[in-house]
Amino acid sequence: MHVDAVIFDLDGTLADTLRDIAQAMDRVLASAGLPTHDEDSYRRFVGRGARVLVQLALPEEARDQEEAVLAAFLADYGEHLVIATRPYPGVDALLETLASRAPRPRLAVLSNKPHDATQRVVATIFPHHPFDAVYGQRPDWPRKPDPASALALAAELGVEPTRCLFVGDTAVDMETALRAGMTPVGCLWGFRDREELIRAGAAALVSRPAEIDRLLDRSPTS
Repeated sequence: MHVDAVIFDLDGTLADTLRDIAQAMDRVLASAGLPTHDEDSYRRFVGRGARVLVQLALPEEARDQEEAVLAAFLADYGEHLVIATRPYPGVDALLETLASRAPRPRLAVLSNKPHDATQRVVATIFPHHPFDAVYGQRPDWPRKPDPASALALAAELGVEPTRCLFVGDTAVDMETALRAGMTPVGCLWGFRDREELIRAGAAALVSRPAEIDRLLDRSPTS
């Protein structure tokens, strides 16, 4: 398999964003007099967009506060996007390696984080690694695992979906890749476990970012 593009999820794949997300959500819950959660619980809450995060964080008896809590979370998180957030170890080196390849694969980000926040996080923590395209959750576009944004991204990159690696850390990412006709690659340093990624159809699992570079020269299933 020849790879012309690598599309990355952001949260749990390129960057460890968990603490900033968890603290923003907990501040909003606490201010509303609602129970907060330990940081590890947010590993299960994130991945399907801000609204689903809020739905999972709210207790059943407070579901009527969803819209207010969502708005408050987006405002708070927007002010605290990159406090503890950092690239995972090895990610910067991987991006440098991919950028030095000849020919260079197209590099992109597709996240369920709101579009503006996605672009701001990427620009802040990867200032020396310009991506060819960065998509977050955009108005009027379905969130992952719907393949529409992944296919639009491939079209913008000028790459056939079958020649794209889609790298992520959740079942949502693996399903997105499969539905878009891309090769799903599960990263084991993220927010979910090996079993979830295998069940969701990962064609390859990587334990270190450097391993992604090697997949460009062979089929992940070989």
